[in-house]
Formats: sequence, C-alpha cells, structure tokens
Amino acid sequence: MGQSKALYAVGKVVCKPIFKLLYRYITVIEQPLPLEGGLIIASNHISNSDPVLLGLSQKKRRLFFMAKIELFKNKFFGALIRALGAFPVERGAGDGKAIKTGEDLIRDGEIMTIFIEGGRSKTGELMRPRSGCALVAQQMQVPVVPACITIVGNKKHTFAKRVIHFGKPLTPEKLGLTPDSGRRELKGATTMIMDEIKRMREQDLIEYKKG
Repeated sequence: MGQSKALYAVGKVVCKPIFKLLYRYITVIEQPLPLEGGLIIASNHISNSDPVLLGLSQKKRRLFFMAKIELFKNKFFGALIRALGAFPVERGAGDGKAIKTGEDLIRDGEIMTIFIEGGRSKTGELMRPRSGCALVAQQMQVPVVPACITIVGNKKHTFAKRVIHFGKPLTPEKLGLTPDSGRRELKGATTMIMDEIKRMREQDLIEYKKG
C-alpha cells in the first residue's frame, strides 16, 4: 500500500505538540491494545482531525484509516496520506475494494480504524451507526475496540478541547458474531458497539465538562 513507517513516526512527532496546543486533548485508555494481531477500532467522527487524534493517542500501535476518495485527487496530498496509513473509499457506493484492503490489513496483523457512523457528524452528536464495522469483524473474526472522541469545550469553537477515549475490546464471541452470523446478529453487534461509544461519551461529558 505504500505506507511509510518512518514518515508515520516523524508525522506523530511533528503533529503531537501542535495538536496538544490546538485541542488540549486528553487520552483515556480502559485497556491497552494488544501489542500484535489484527483488530478493528470503531470510532465516532466529529471532525477532519479525528484520524490524527486517534493515531496520536496510541503510542505502540499504528492505525490505518479509510479516507474519502476526494482527498486523493491531489497527487501530492494523496501520496502523503497514503504514506500515513490512509486508503481511499468511495462513500455510499459499497466500496468492496476498500473493504478488501481493510481486511488484508487485519489479516497482516494491523489495526483498521472505521468511523462507525459512516460519515462526519456536523453537530458533534452521535449519529446512527452503520453495520460495516460488525460485518468486517464477523468476516475476519477479530475484536472491535470502541473509541469515542468527545468535545468537552465550546462545540462552536474549531479547536475545542477533546477527550479521546478507548474502551475495552469486544471479542466476536461477546458481540455474538460467528462466521455464519446473519443480519440480526450484525444489527445486535452494531448496537452493542455503539452503546459502548455512548457510554464513554456520557462518562466523559460528566467527568471533563468543567475542563
């Protein structure tokens, strides 16, 4: 895929102080990610800074992301974000190629990050989850780590303070997903993942709202 580990590492070093200054973000990790093995991170999505904030919040594992295909039209920028772990997806088109790329990453022991709502929330509030995350977890039989990005400052402020919260891994067994699972099981797993994201959001709004 052309991702550069060196560029990814340098990018984190450069971006961390900038994003700390801009967003004053706090990281909450309920259980450290395993040091190896493929898995999925399922997060909500509130701004274009989310992939960077999620990546900066994990020190020992590198994250890969689906990114809307429009971002790759500029050849230089497209090459850069590819090097940093992004790969294109054509939203709303059932992009099988992007899903296969994500599954290949998981098969290679990497972390695929999915924005479970299928798009960015313009209000900062949680939106209806899509079943794509549960589908990949079911097909690959890997755990899903729910993640929640919560604005705890003035929502109208571009650089409002954020909490980046990672929950405990949800195994396929806990999600009720087997290789033969159908739509009902996928819907149940999707609801379970989103319920965890809601729990973290409510917890962080109470604990950090004065910050």
